[in-house]
Amino acid sequence: MTSGMRLAELGDFAAEAPDARRLHLALAHWNRRRLAVGRPSETWLRDLDEDQRMLRAEGAFVEAFRVHVAPLLRDLPTDPDGFLAWFEALKDSGPGQWDQLFPWLATEASLAEMRWFLTQEAAGEAGFDDLVAMTQVKLPARPKLELARNYWDEMGRGSPGGMHGPMLDRTVQGLGLQPTIEGTLWQSLCLANTMTALATTRRYAYQSIGALGVVELTAPTRVAAVADGLKRLGVAPEQRKYFVLHANLDVEHSKAWNAEALRPLVEADPSCAPLIAEGALMRLICGEQCFEAYRIHLWAHADPVSFAAE
Repeated sequence: MTSGMRLAELGDFAAEAPDARRLHLALAHWNRRRLAVGRPSETWLRDLDEDQRMLRAEGAFVEAFRVHVAPLLRDLPTDPDGFLAWFEALKDSGPGQWDQLFPWLATEASLAEMRWFLTQEAAGEAGFDDLVAMTQVKLPARPKLELARNYWDEMGRGSPGGMHGPMLDRTVQGLGLQPTIEGTLWQSLCLANTMTALATTRRYAYQSIGALGVVELTAPTRVAAVADGLKRLGVAPEQRKYFVLHANLDVEHSKAWNAEALRPLVEADPSCAPLIAEGALMRLICGEQCFEAYRIHLWAHADPVSFAAE
């Protein structure tokens, strides 16, 4: 399965954002503001005007993205067994899977190259815990409970030291990374903006469930490669912990998500299957575009002999 058209080709849908980088920089700054803990402000009416403008741009982007993935859904099964088989096959056949970037990170990347990669990833991190929390609103009981269990794991089951977000923060701090919106490739910003749009917009709740579920399905092999690369480079265990944990935990998370969230939703309403599938493909295509952009940057000045197999 391939994604075909590049996401940059979706850039003409909003007159205020004629290219992909401008759009995703604007969305990233807006998301940072609107999701931050705030206080009453005299600028609230002006903020609402900006919110309306950005919501239109965000919505136009997501709708264009939906059109983009529609051809990949023509033969999608909507019975529970068939749909779950299709979904689980994305681990091997979905866009961006088994990208050669990750074996390279595991076995060849220098510390400087690994730090650049992780800076991009950290800047594009939308916060899986918050995305799950926003997605579960008003879901039926069984899927809601599964998202609650997933969220509780993200929260370290009540232990501050086990919280996944701060665990990643310790990696960022320990490696001296300084992620910024302006210093991040638009493809990484696009990934975070897409995940945020799906989780914060109730009309895209099913897409968000698919996007989050496919992260759990596909992440273990990638994070395991990152963990191996960090170990090879002599990075301290505390700074590798986030990746080591997810290489194992996400396997079980994926099984539970598929059985307790996806299956009951499709059993109750088969018409939601294409929406869940849309979200999964959108997330995978965003990842695919990131991996390609990362390789272009990291390998631009590499010894061609080293990558003769590419």
